[in-house]
Amino acid sequence: MRRISAFTSLSPEQLNERLVEFKKELLKLNSQVSSGANVKNPGRLRQIKKNIARVLTLLNQKGVKVE
Repeated sequence: MRRISAFTSLSPEQLNERLVEFKKELLKLNSQVSSGANVKNPGRLRQIKKNIARVLTLLNQKGVKVE
């Protein structure tokens, strides 16, 4: 699991890219769960949600508009 320190050194552009990646992965996992398929790592959903929150927090602290 990534901690907030792993994201603090990233630029706002890189943070936005990470945010898009996390949202795509979350969408994919949510669709697997809703279709009834077995998810390999169900704890990954929680990790992704927390990482999205971490990235959004850093973007807000830096005063960057979120896409």
